[in-house]
Amino acid sequence: MTETVDVVVVGGGAMGSAAAWQLARRGLDVVLLEQFEAGHARGASHGTSRIFRLSYPDPVYIGLAREAQRTWQELEDLTGTRLLTVTGGVDHGDHPHLRLLADGLAAAGVAHTRLTPAEAAERWPGIRFDTEALFHPDSGRLHADRSVAALQAAAGKAGALVRHSTPVTSIEVLGEDAVLVRTDGGDYRARRVVAAVNAWAAKLVGGLVPLPPLRVTQEQPAHFHARLPEDGWPSFGHLFAEGSADASAFHGGIYGLAAPGDGIKVGFHGVGPEVDPDHRDFLPEPGQLAALREYARRWLPGVDADRADPISCTYTTTPDTHFVLDRLGPVVVATGFSGHGFKFVPAVGRVLADLAIDGTRPDRRFGFAR
Repeated sequence: MTETVDVVVVGGGAMGSAAAWQLARRGLDVVLLEQFEAGHARGASHGTSRIFRLSYPDPVYIGLAREAQRTWQELEDLTGTRLLTVTGGVDHGDHPHLRLLADGLAAAGVAHTRLTPAEAAERWPGIRFDTEALFHPDSGRLHADRSVAALQAAAGKAGALVRHSTPVTSIEVLGEDAVLVRTDGGDYRARRVVAAVNAWAAKLVGGLVPLPPLRVTQEQPAHFHARLPEDGWPSFGHLFAEGSADASAFHGGIYGLAAPGDGIKVGFHGVGPEVDPDHRDFLPEPGQLAALREYARRWLPGVDADRADPISCTYTTTPDTHFVLDRLGPVVVATGFSGHGFKFVPAVGRVLADLAIDGTRPDRRFGFAR
């Protein structure tokens, strides 16, 4: 049996769910297909915490984050769900990126303050500082699981059909405005398909569109037991001087934030082992876990470095770390979020809807061509 719709969205993580919402609210007939059950932990959209921030040195990303901030709040109002908690964010370390970051925030008019190490330590006693710190008050955290559920609920309210446990087996392009999406439970003919499958992009659409190289890694942060109340923690980043012993020991730097009910989430960025997303062991790499614990012992007096619960997710990273948001014929693709995409989710949903409806492209850096 073949069902006919306007758009099939493949991938029920955050990005695909946002695209389904944005498309359905514009009046299109949309079906969202997710290969796994609701609330699964096999991709990159699960868990209790993701960092939200406007703090980028690049005005394009700042603009997307501002749009996302407004739309997260709209989604909260629509679904009655608290998703975004503003805690403020702080970056520190002896690295030139922090100066670029401060310059970018100033140019875009984003609120920020420079703090001495003593001022920062007084404000956040759970973190040790030895350099100037950059505070950006609009930063915070998003609840990932609630966000995906809220996006799917909003998509359903707008008329989209959401189907879990429905793996897509193939996508066939029939013409400029026609595509056939096959599943074991039936086929869908549509004018467009939005493939928001991230780590599975090369497998599903690698033969249909010219994807840049994608590196899929299993990242291994951990939740540390908090000695200080979780509510008092900002989101935080720490970058070490290039070539320093700490940069070598701690993979260049870390990120962290409170994870409500789970403690303080701390992780390295994009340095996990390469994996096939269909064949992961979800186990922490012992060397990286030991390094995380040592980092916590030296730099986070507000956590118990010996009480850590490892967690696992995937990064799908492009060579330049910019996202892939583009279209060829009837195929729209979203992938390559490189470990920093979640904050932008509702804005990316809008971009994908624009691509599907009239082909309007975002900034050229997000195209297939690099």
